[in-house]
Amino acid sequence: MTDLLEAIEHETGAAPRWSVLWLHGLGADGNDFAPIVPELVRRDWPAIRFVFPHAPVRAVTINNGMRMRAWYDIRDFDLANRADEQGVMESVAQVEALIAREQARGVPASRIVLAGFSQGGAIALAAGLRRTEPLAGLVGLSTYLPAAQSAAAALADGATAQPVFMAHGSQDPVVPLAAGEQSAALLQRLGFEVAFHRYPMPHSVCAEEVAALGDWLSQRFTAG
Repeated sequence: MTDLLEAIEHETGAAPRWSVLWLHGLGADGNDFAPIVPELVRRDWPAIRFVFPHAPVRAVTINNGMRMRAWYDIRDFDLANRADEQGVMESVAQVEALIAREQARGVPASRIVLAGFSQGGAIALAAGLRRTEPLAGLVGLSTYLPAAQSAAAALADGATAQPVFMAHGSQDPVVPLAAGEQSAALLQRLGFEVAFHRYPMPHSVCAEEVAALGDWLSQRFTAG
């Protein structure tokens, strides 16, 4: 039994019929993206429960072993070896527990969007790859797919039914644009429908990106 992560929740209306789980980046917490709700939400959207969980606190190797909120240890700057795979799978299990709680609260998987920024986005993509029951969509911002070499083996039946939104800054010094592009191309080869957007920004989020994500989410809400 996986313990539920603590999370900040924001409901845009009574009795939400949709949920968006949003995973923060390294060293941040659930508060990091909570302010995006009023910028993102549109008046014609259904009631949504936004869930912003806090990652566990763990030692991070590339930060001299400092303890901070992280979805997995980062052992190396090289992307191919960057993610601690055991940590990734532990976080995927914790995200699955949050998804199960939303289902228990009456929101089916088909109305749950899993989103994340940077490390959080890596977990969102890794979790989505393994979903046998498709979610409404996956969102990966300024991120990459960890353990890309074993992605095909990890792909679950039915997972590619999940549409993917990815966005990346062309001046990102943390996760290079090429890493995001390569991950998007890999997901497309595996059969996912991927919308990939580039913006002239560093490792951050910009207003144009939020607007494009809003358009993409509107399509999901209309279809569901």
